[in-house]
Amino acid sequence: MKKQLRWGAIVATATLASLLLASCGASAPSSSSTGSVKSIKVVIAAYSKDNTPKFWNAFKAKYEKQTGIKLNLQIIDWNDLDQQSSTMVQSGALPDILNENAYASYAASGLLYNSDQVLPAATKADIIPAFVKSGTYKGKFYGMPDLSSARALFYNTDLFKKAGITAAPTSWDEFVADAKKVTALGGGTVGYAQPLGPEEAQAELAIWLFNNGGSFKTGQTWTINSAANVKTLEFMKSLSVTDKVTQNNPGHTNRTDGAFSLFEQGKAGMVVGFSPLQAGLDTQYKNVKYAIAPMPSGDGAAPQTYGVTDYLMSFKKPGNEAAVKAFYKLYYSPSEINTWIKAEGFLPVTTSGLKLFSSDPKLKVYLDTLPNIHLTPTDDPEWDKIALTIKQNIGLAVAPNGDPKKFLDDLQAQAVAGK
Repeated sequence: MKKQLRWGAIVATATLASLLLASCGASAPSSSSTGSVKSIKVVIAAYSKDNTPKFWNAFKAKYEKQTGIKLNLQIIDWNDLDQQSSTMVQSGALPDILNENAYASYAASGLLYNSDQVLPAATKADIIPAFVKSGTYKGKFYGMPDLSSARALFYNTDLFKKAGITAAPTSWDEFVADAKKVTALGGGTVGYAQPLGPEEAQAELAIWLFNNGGSFKTGQTWTINSAANVKTLEFMKSLSVTDKVTQNNPGHTNRTDGAFSLFEQGKAGMVVGFSPLQAGLDTQYKNVKYAIAPMPSGDGAAPQTYGVTDYLMSFKKPGNEAAVKAFYKLYYSPSEINTWIKAEGFLPVTTSGLKLFSSDPKLKVYLDTLPNIHLTPTDDPEWDKIALTIKQNIGLAVAPNGDPKKFLDDLQAQAVAGK
């Protein structure tokens, strides 16, 4: 799930609702509008080069056959998705369905249908509660999840054996000690591949926060600069600056082509990963022997899991409500959604999907924790901007002259000022 939010996509939505609702070409219908349309535009993120177009082209054919409505499909690379979707919204050329990783700004601007309008009640009841919560804004469910992932600690068993380590670390002290032993093996090997580049730095920060008793919000209150969170970011900085167990410049290292690549090359003892990394190791990098364990704890509590979901949000457009309903009805049928998720190597978002996927022992470490995962506060429109700031600037905070506390203080001030 590559997530590159752009400022324009976020800021623009604050004023777009009134502009679009006043436009003849993009006026939103009331919830009772059930007119018909001859076509809908569906914008999907490219999760993979082959599987994404294969599934969605087949879906398009089924949808058109069932409904008689043309589905205009556009698949966009994650690196370009935010800019292009922003342009669509700003120009009033709204898609009917948009696959993105943030929805709350659009919901706050009154641009989206909620589940009461377009989602079958049985479908909503089947969605895992954690994802209903993350997709809910001011009591209404707007962000319909398409797939999910949960993170865990991957470790190279060959490197651990060479370093004399017999088990995965369960505490932060053990984690640092193990990382030092692996780094000491030399040959360009690092104990931990730390991705704090702009691809998904907020995810790396989140999983360590959650495993030290921290969070971004407590209830409705932002707590970004809590004492626990400051301690966590100071620990993350120390891994590279003091302990020297990471690769060079973690603040410029992306997850996919940086941290994951080091692990796939057998050059990293540990990395936080998820099921697509596992699938790649099993098919393309079979020489890398690995195991998966829960995250080590910084506060002595039970390991916590960070989860991610992306959304299929639906925009209000004249006469498209019935077509949108038909889209969701087909997509959430078990034969469709579970085929899509399996093809991309991710995790389910429905209770029925959990039962189906539970037969795969390789997914057990994720599925056991999926119903109780922690997600970032995507239900708050301010999170879009906070996540962007993290991705752009956290590298400075963990640099040798960086100030973790000031970085979190500034984030807290940004979040509060946005209210």
